[in-house]
Amino acid sequence: MAKKQDKKWIQGAIKRPGAFTAKAKRRKMTVAQFASAVKKNPAKYDATTRRQANLAVTLRKISKNKKKK
Repeated sequence: MAKKQDKKWIQGAIKRPGAFTAKAKRRKMTVAQFASAVKKNPAKYDATTRRQANLAVTLRKISKNKKKK
């Protein structure tokens, strides 16, 4: 039998809550705008910021899918 999926993976994926939002605010951007900027020019940002941007995009997609149901 397949192992039951961990339903709390999001809590485990978020290591520093609010850190990405704070980075966006320092640059006077929204989280979505900053994530887009990071995705367009990943060489300009460190690995942690790139991962945070990917997670922000993923969480936004999940949120949109839940609203559709």
